[in-house]
Amino acid sequence: MLRTRTTPRPGASGPKPSHRLRTAVLASAACVCLVAASAPAPTPLGIGDRLFPHLGNPGYDVTAYDLAFTYSGSNGKPLPAVTVIDARTTDWLEQVNLDHAHGTVRSVEIDGQPVEFRSAGEDLVLTPGAPLPPGIPVRITVRHDSDPVSTEEYQSGWVPTQDGLAMANQADAGHRVFPGNDHPSDKAMFTFRITVPEGYTAVANGLPAGQTRRAAGTTWTYRTTHPMATELAQVSIGRSAVPRRSGPGGLPLRDVVPAKDRERLEPWLRRTPDQIAWMQEKVGPYPFETYGVLIAEARTGFELETQTLSLFERELFTRSEYPEWYVESIMVHELAHQWFGDSVSPRTWSDLWLNEGHATWYEALYAEEKADRPVEARMKAAYRASDTWRKAGGPPAEPKGAEPGEKLSIFRPNVYDGSALVLYALRQEIGRPAFERLQRTWVRTHRDGVAGTADFTRLASDIAGRDLDGFFRAWLYGEKTPPMPGHPDWHSAAPAGAS
Repeated sequence: MLRTRTTPRPGASGPKPSHRLRTAVLASAACVCLVAASAPAPTPLGIGDRLFPHLGNPGYDVTAYDLAFTYSGSNGKPLPAVTVIDARTTDWLEQVNLDHAHGTVRSVEIDGQPVEFRSAGEDLVLTPGAPLPPGIPVRITVRHDSDPVSTEEYQSGWVPTQDGLAMANQADAGHRVFPGNDHPSDKAMFTFRITVPEGYTAVANGLPAGQTRRAAGTTWTYRTTHPMATELAQVSIGRSAVPRRSGPGGLPLRDVVPAKDRERLEPWLRRTPDQIAWMQEKVGPYPFETYGVLIAEARTGFELETQTLSLFERELFTRSEYPEWYVESIMVHELAHQWFGDSVSPRTWSDLWLNEGHATWYEALYAEEKADRPVEARMKAAYRASDTWRKAGGPPAEPKGAEPGEKLSIFRPNVYDGSALVLYALRQEIGRPAFERLQRTWVRTHRDGVAGTADFTRLASDIAGRDLDGFFRAWLYGEKTPPMPGHPDWHSAAPAGAS
């Protein structure tokens, strides 16, 4: 998912990127309504994710979000916002918990009726007038501020740019932008309504659904036509150019770039159609309604596969020391995520290896085919480092939790090249034809859905025609890297401090 720079770009210098990544720990600034003495004490809940236990909330399933933001032209001011959540209850609910951690809440309604609300950790806890039974539709309307200001760099889901804002909500910062069920296992449809002053352009996930001009500014509306996880939401506000072109099969493409850089960046933008065609040859039809790259003049330390509109730092395309093959392979990494991670979303954050491993795999395969950078050489280097990576970050499918105050530290080398190494070993084990059939079947079977490690290993065994449980148990959960099929001469260097 997130393409952090755990290894420096060719020729890169300066501090390690992880030092520049934003953290996501901030107490909620939600205002508190007066609550009847009989109401239960608010408690932060979660769905029990091993890495982020308080993310998500039990008792309901979100079907749609309608998000409205009003931007004043200043990154130093909160954006007045209205979040409308359509959901269906799955259990009796005396209270409804929403993930929410930043920005004042002014009022909350359930089905048009005002309700009490209080903060609890990074949850906003709503108390309806009567318990909600299971199996009913519920509409929650929250009027709040969405605050782009953070006390530390890159804590917020909003990323300030030179001319406006963008979003980077992975892994758990979506609820710093809008209240919701902020776990990738609960995907929903999205509508965005962004009001901006004259001279600004707003773009979001999905397809445009109209503009409304008023004295206060222009409201740009966008809608997705496929469900999306909250961590993949994207809104770009800036003095932007939006070049458009057609992709394979007439797929509508739109990019978002600083207007001043439109001509300079065009040589990179026009490579996207061929990259999509290349990915389609590997895994099948592109899964969404549109695609494009959002190039932001901001320093984040990562690129991000926000659905249908991947986020990139401007400097990736403007610094001359980055070879063309490298830049293109990073573009393909985020593109590959549209299949692996966006269309097929992780059931839990421990399934992260499925997303980053596959994106890294196609990044490496593209570099091999287009720039003569052999996959085998890259995998051999990864094998040498693999035991060290496993000791530092855990095995691919059971990664260690984030470091205190650094939630993005779950994005360690073992979920990138270490997980791509698992896929290389699998191809060695079952053969190229079966491996390629597995890739195509995986994205077709789980399109627009949620899937996890057990789903992948079961499908791999079915396609291989034999039980692969032992193979996967060793490669995905072992403390030591297993022998590489077909390469008995490969060795993993002992981790520092190992006896």
